[in-house]
Amino acid sequence: MSDLRLIYITASSSDEAATIARTLVAERLAACANVIDGARSFYWWEGAVQDEREALIVAKTLEHCVSALTARVRELHSYTVPCVVALPILDGNADYLSWLRAQVG
Repeated sequence: MSDLRLIYITASSSDEAATIARTLVAERLAACANVIDGARSFYWWEGAVQDEREALIVAKTLEHCVSALTARVRELHSYTVPCVVALPILDGNADYLSWLRAQVG
């Protein structure tokens, strides 16, 4: 099983997402983080369906960093319950995956 993880995070704005992404990479909790602006999210919150614009962060890291990365996102995030989901990376460009492993602390 691979030790590589893709982390999916939502944020309230492109600026908040950029702050979180830059911090995760600078602190070597992630090798890379992409910010995708313009997501439209529907979700239940406080008894009603919400319809909000958000930005997405897609970060790449190692399994042993997921807990620290999640904790750091929670510190930086404006949401009470931020979305941070880790998915296994099963395969890909071997050179890129080696680079990813070398970048994370």
